[in-house]
Amino acid sequence: MFAILQAAGWPIWFLLVASVIATALILERLMYLRRSRILPAQLLSEVIRVFHNGKVTPDIIDKLEENSPLGRVLAAGLRNVDAPREVMRESIEEAGLGVAHVLERFLTTIGTIASLAPLMGLFGTVVGMIEIFGAQNGSGANPAQLAHGISVALYNTAFGLLIAMPALVFYRHFRALIDSFVIEMEQQAVKFVDTVHADRK
Repeated sequence: MFAILQAAGWPIWFLLVASVIATALILERLMYLRRSRILPAQLLSEVIRVFHNGKVTPDIIDKLEENSPLGRVLAAGLRNVDAPREVMRESIEEAGLGVAHVLERFLTTIGTIASLAPLMGLFGTVVGMIEIFGAQNGSGANPAQLAHGISVALYNTAFGLLIAMPALVFYRHFRALIDSFVIEMEQQAVKFVDTVHADRK
């Protein structure tokens, strides 16, 4: 492996740093963006039961907010449970925007690495081409320098693509997953608002 890194030249180190960052962020998002953590299965029914029992206290709302992203959205509704429907919906929407921002954390970095890695590989290719042309002199080409330039050009191109492809796949996957979470949160929040205001009638 170290021989490959040596053959790829100094531009490969930028790609290695990018690959380490991308791997760390992808693993972090895989651990965080689990359905059971974002949308606990029975949370909505528990919140509705607590509301019906009239046991809504500031302490319960704080615990609900810390429970999960869905809990944060429902807690915003509980805080405004006595307000008009429009006020309650607005508070839930504001909380939803904050939750969506948290869910999208690090996605920009992963997307940037997916876009930038091929360009970094191309930069390494250009460096390798420069070395190839530098190998030419009056008495002909220096074979060792020529081979090194070709290695730099090819390895950097390959590494750039190798990093970009999985980063792009995970970026698209996380984006679709977050969109589905946000839609489901909206649906559960609407159910909660409808339940609260149906009970008032």
